[in-house]
Amino acid sequence: MASLDITKMWRDPGAPADSFYQVRPECKDVPKSKFRIKNGKTLSERKWRAAFSPEGYLDIGKTLGRIHRGGIHPSIRGEVWEFLLGCYDPKSSHAEREDIRKQRRTQYAILKEECRTMFPVIGSGRYITAPVITEDGDPILDPLVLQEAKAAKEAKEATSGSQGNVTGASDDYEMIKEDDKRVIEWKLSLHQIGLDVARTDRSLVFYEKQENLSKLWDILSVYAWFDKDVNYCQGMSDLCSPMIILLDDEADAFWCFERLMRRLRGNFRYTESSVGVESQLNNLASVTQVIDPKLHQHLDKLGGGDYLFAVRMLMVLFRREFSFCDSLYLWEMMWALEYDPDLFLTYEDPELAADKSEESKSKAKSRQVGKFERENMKNAGKAAEAPLPISVFLVASVLKDKSDKLLTEARGLDDVVKILNDVNGNLDAKKACTGAMKLHRKYLKKTKKALTSLIL
Repeated sequence: MASLDITKMWRDPGAPADSFYQVRPECKDVPKSKFRIKNGKTLSERKWRAAFSPEGYLDIGKTLGRIHRGGIHPSIRGEVWEFLLGCYDPKSSHAEREDIRKQRRTQYAILKEECRTMFPVIGSGRYITAPVITEDGDPILDPLVLQEAKAAKEAKEATSGSQGNVTGASDDYEMIKEDDKRVIEWKLSLHQIGLDVARTDRSLVFYEKQENLSKLWDILSVYAWFDKDVNYCQGMSDLCSPMIILLDDEADAFWCFERLMRRLRGNFRYTESSVGVESQLNNLASVTQVIDPKLHQHLDKLGGGDYLFAVRMLMVLFRREFSFCDSLYLWEMMWALEYDPDLFLTYEDPELAADKSEESKSKAKSRQVGKFERENMKNAGKAAEAPLPISVFLVASVLKDKSDKLLTEARGLDDVVKILNDVNGNLDAKKACTGAMKLHRKYLKKTKKALTSLIL
């Protein structure tokens, strides 16, 4: 009887994770998560705590493989993500991390107050969806914006105990013409942020609360001011939303999002002549040409050689192709596979990190390094180009999986888009990562062979 119980335990499919991210009952067409919480595979709170020394030093090597195999339990996901994204150094102590957390929370409070001074709806518990300013800096006297600004100012002055004509003060604020170019650009982005906030993850019960929508708008608005080169672009709300759900403190969520944007901000940068994501699309084209030349030739013949149909996948990391829960599972597997223990140092002290990069050969054997990153380190100096992110190989794996269908059924770009749209909600995150790793190894092998042939 005991053996039967053990067999049953090992065959247990695991518990569904959807309950941690409740969907509004009226949303019937939301795809179900394929991510299951499995004992012995999913990184549990007990295993996570056991990876720390009494002083707080983290042996992250004990967790990377488990994350890759079974993801992270939702109850500790936010905390683990802070390490995977480089918010904290695994070699830091509890006390050191607490000091950093306090400093960052203070820094965020200063940034947010700076933004609130320029536009008082920031931090008010509200958000706006209407334009507030013209490209020339003239105020747009939208009644809803005026109402929100007035209510925000009244609330602040009531809290601070100040007296005076609040209505007049709010109206005077709105009437001022803005001359500072950077402030104009920032204010121009506020209503777009509001429009995106209003439609981001609205199937989730979490966003039924006004305070959570406002928090998302505040963080994105502050980030738009913080990152003067990127400001705000559509898609960033999809990347930021999980941070707010996973981390209770707004400042912690902001810095976790900021670290994610360190990886992805290049995709959102654009000039009059180019868009940042084009370089990733070019990388995707190169990878597909190497691993599936027949498919690449077919796509090119259809006018899809620029791979623009894959923009969304790369920009928001498959948020639209997977269920909410599965997209988080995918992200953490990606970050665990790409993890570099010097990530924190790279962000905080780039020069010192560059000096340490000379040790990459020995580091490539370390279990503190993610599996994908380890492969890149082993091939450093042998490849003709800089290492590509795993996201490129994830998209390539989706194309490879749909290769037969694309070759036989796609007669135009509309067909390509339709075939790829059919994967929405039907992809398996674990299989996608496994496929990406296989293609990565195949790509490295083929490019190495091609490079050797050129040298000879």
